[in-house]
Amino acid sequence: MIEVMASVITRGRNKMKKNIHPELKDVIFKDVSCDYTFLGKSTLGSKETMKWEDGKEYPVIKVEISSASHPFFTGKQRVMDTEGRIDRFRKKYGPKK
Repeated sequence: MIEVMASVITRGRNKMKKNIHPELKDVIFKDVSCDYTFLGKSTLGSKETMKWEDGKEYPVIKVEISSASHPFFTGKQRVMDTEGRIDRFRKKYGPKK
């Protein structure tokens, strides 16, 4: 009975193809909106690197939002019209002069 259960458990593992899955690497994610960084794993890479707290160099992936800047996690609503999006919209689609 134990042999049957062991073969059932390992049966699904034998069907997985080898050498087709991307390699997971340690990378530093940097939230550019609040300068927050954390170490994680990703299949993405980057030419830009940064030294982490452990002294090793890791690729850096820049993200626009993370748990440090998202209103759901911070409890603060921020208005991010730094590029003048409303003015550009009005200029592009507003009444013609």
